Amino acid sequence: MKTIIQNYPNLDEARKRQKTPTNFIETNFNIDCFNRWFEDKTYFIRTYGCQANVRDEETMAGMLNAAGATRVDAENEADIIIINTCAVRENAEDKVYGQIGNLKSIVAKSRRVIALCGCMVEQPEILKKVMDTYPYVQLFFGTHEINQLLQLIYEVSQTQSRIVDVQSKPGEVIEGLPCQRTHPYKAYVDIMYGCDKFCTYCIVPYTRGKERSRRFSDIINECKKLVEQNYQEITLLGQNVNAYGKDLDEKKDFADLLEEVAKLGIPRLRFMTSHPWNFTTRMIDVIAKYDNIMKFIHLPVQSGSDEILKKMGRRYSRQDYLDLVELMRQKIPNLALSTDIIVGFPNESEEQFAQTLDLVDRVKYDSAFTFIYSPRKGTPAANLKDDVTYETKAKRFKTLVEHLEISISASSENMVGKVYPVLVDTVSKTNANMLSGYAENNKLIHFAGPIDLIGKIVNVRVKESHTYSLIGELCHE
Repeated sequence: MKTIIQNYPNLDEARKRQKTPTNFIETNFNIDCFNRWFEDKTYFIRTYGCQANVRDEETMAGMLNAAGATRVDAENEADIIIINTCAVRENAEDKVYGQIGNLKSIVAKSRRVIALCGCMVEQPEILKKVMDTYPYVQLFFGTHEINQLLQLIYEVSQTQSRIVDVQSKPGEVIEGLPCQRTHPYKAYVDIMYGCDKFCTYCIVPYTRGKERSRRFSDIINECKKLVEQNYQEITLLGQNVNAYGKDLDEKKDFADLLEEVAKLGIPRLRFMTSHPWNFTTRMIDVIAKYDNIMKFIHLPVQSGSDEILKKMGRRYSRQDYLDLVELMRQKIPNLALSTDIIVGFPNESEEQFAQTLDLVDRVKYDSAFTFIYSPRKGTPAANLKDDVTYETKAKRFKTLVEHLEISISASSENMVGKVYPVLVDTVSKTNANMLSGYAENNKLIHFAGPIDLIGKIVNVRVKESHTYSLIGELCHE
């Protein structure tokens, strides 16, 4: 099969940041040029990774639906298979390799278009590995080429060629693409893309481009439509929502945006992710002021050691973080906090790890995402020599989880006997006779109730705590 390389990733180019205005593109979505090719086609998308990847999936599904294709739930039923990838951790990549490997038997039976997209293909060595190992993957495109999805699939089908289109560039803001929401009552809304923080362990600034904000009015208009469509929850998305508006001349920041969306009357408003650096007092005041802004903040700390934080390029100290948490809790009653923590950053000492444990014990998180450090080629941290064995890191990881579970368990136990508004999500994955949904503090609660409650906010009294989830009963009064 002939390979056509339209663009190939380059981390040196991806690293560049130019002080140029954000390029806004209004899409004129035209499907006539594809000669109705998509109308009898089916497609399947599997997404790995963060909410930004889920939002990308919604856009791709929207484009395919608009072109006349039909979504299916199984790979072997699809004419077009898209694997939407994450590159933040090695185990996410391993899952993708396994998924692609499983497709070999499907491809042998009939001709399909198999595409790999997302953050993995933005890294040259990973792209080469996949191209060499899986010759039946015909299309590779990056995070900046999603708006070209239909064109790329059509070109593969017409030329019977393998196409690579992965640009390493600052990126634009593209408005007007179709969208097929994953949920009928919970919506993700992108407010900005990319990241300029360049934490030394993180590949995201290279795969997602520079920080670039959507226009204030475009975000508000999208949220207004969601309210009109009776959505119950909006989550504002950005790699670092605190940076919203800094690249625009609109004199609007994230606090302004958060307040304006809250005023629209959406029942529940969330956001993620926020960086502890430049988390302003006004942001805290807006969160405290509006009842429909959920009193739950995801605030990644990564480490409790000043030395490690400096090596990570996190731009704040341990005390800065603790002071911010104290201010948040002073101003926001019943605040729930979650975090990200990396164990085993190169050359982390026992003392430095102990400082992380101490910070965890002080903050008393309600939930947390914990990771053993995974080097990402092309990042500064990947070049550091590391004298800490994996066995030591695994042991520390286990100890960290034990410390976290003390506060997480206490937080859940404190909910027993109390009533919480719950946005009902789905039938429980573990018990078909139960429903599941999230309280305002993002705790998962299972309870018995009629299926027509899905998508509604109901009051649930918590009866039992199981640390990471709770059992409740529907309140009828």
